Amino acid sequence: MPRPVNQRIIAQMPSVVYFKPRGVPMSCLEQTVLTVDELEAIRLAYLEGLYQADAAAKMSVSRQTFGRIIDSANKKIADSLVNGKAIKIEGGHIEISQTGKGNQCRWKNQSRSDSEKK
Repeated sequence: MPRPVNQRIIAQMPSVVYFKPRGVPMSCLEQTVLTVDELEAIRLAYLEGLYQADAAAKMSVSRQTFGRIIDSANKKIADSLVNGKAIKIEGGHIEISQTGKGNQCRWKNQSRSDSEKK
């Protein structure tokens, strides 16, 4: 019997859950599912610039597990970009962080120019 998957801690749920090539109807596209924890790994590694060990600690997983999560996310994103697939963000074994940072959408109450200044 396989070991149960632990919950991964994320800062917030994404407000946008679909990305697709412009000008192509959804009915004509294949889609790739990116899990919410994979999106969080991408955010921590590339937007926050954290080392894998630090990002893994924020998600409450081992560094090796974080490496597998981000590798899977990178492959899915590359496949979607190269092959013109839609990306749907859903699912994953997640728990939303209860700490102060990250409980609010970063862009919800800001204009685009406000978020670009940071």
